[in-house]
Amino acid sequence: MDLSTADPDTVLDTLDRRLVCALQIDGRAETGRIAEVLGVSARTVTRRLARMQQAGLLRVVRMPDVEDAAVGALLLRVRVLRGKVDTIAQALADRPDVPFVDVMLGGQEVGAVMLGDAGSRDRLLYAQLPATAAVTETTTHAVLHAFSDAGQWQAGHLDEDEVAALTPPAVPRAHPGETALDELDRALLARLAVDARQSHAALAAAVGAPESTVRRRLHRLAAAGLLRTHATVDPRLLGMAVDANLWLDVPPGRLAEVGTALARHPQVHGVFATSGPANLMAALFCTDHGGLYRFLTGTLGPLGVDRAETAIVARAVKRAGVPLQRPAPNAHRPPHTRAPGASRTRASRTRASEPPRTRAASGA
Repeated sequence: MDLSTADPDTVLDTLDRRLVCALQIDGRAETGRIAEVLGVSARTVTRRLARMQQAGLLRVVRMPDVEDAAVGALLLRVRVLRGKVDTIAQALADRPDVPFVDVMLGGQEVGAVMLGDAGSRDRLLYAQLPATAAVTETTTHAVLHAFSDAGQWQAGHLDEDEVAALTPPAVPRAHPGETALDELDRALLARLAVDARQSHAALAAAVGAPESTVRRRLHRLAAAGLLRTHATVDPRLLGMAVDANLWLDVPPGRLAEVGTALARHPQVHGVFATSGPANLMAALFCTDHGGLYRFLTGTLGPLGVDRAETAIVARAVKRAGVPLQRPAPNAHRPPHTRAPGASRTRASRTRASEPPRTRAASGA
């Protein structure tokens, strides 16, 4: 189903949205537990979740801990030539170290989050993007501190009692240095990064380990903060028609105060202190443009922000590592346009006849 043309009111009804919210709280919550808290039958929960997942409307995946994910993360704003945005956005989305990619309103900017190591970062920023004819400018913000991220956001269709009932019990958090991952741990995490709702039995069969061992390992990984989940769904299907990034200038002495206040707001799904032209970035969902205006004037205004730049997301391409949409496979791209990382060698000229998606993936 194409989420860009789907009518949210006819795709996700009230119960569907409540089920999504339940998975935002705990992506591995058992069907029976969700049914009990929401007051519906387990069969209804199973049927509804299966329908949304099979239609491609909902996917639950594992996310790194918010503090771990922020270490070395980069927020990229890539300006491109008009008409080339899909090529660059898809090239970035094809990278495993880029979990979030958005096309911004206006069609000349791509926003992305990169979690790669220094080598991958340097190749992308200093070689691949500058060598791409379609890219006109790249602004890079290093994440200095994460106040909140997408894995913590909840759409608000549940009451306080329901949220409390679905919230997993707190477990003693292990020190990061105390958690050494072996081959089995990494195999389990890799499976959960694709589908975090796999049962213990399914995981055991997939990794070739006893189910009791898998249960113990998952409990250990949860204690280390490595089993956070993200219910990936188009926010429009939850009644949020506007997705915006706010690039803010905040007095350094008030940065922590403003970041903490924004992270607590129910519409905000990510707040990061950053390097670069702005020192704070906040991502938020609003029901419409009027809601965005009210947030800017009523919520942001009183916080004493010196300057705010508002960039509206036109289309989400990838969220939490999950591709959401792809451009048409035969979308036109002139031969002289190269994807990030493409060289000026004879081999790259030979690839000019390849489909745009293939060349983009091989570059970025």
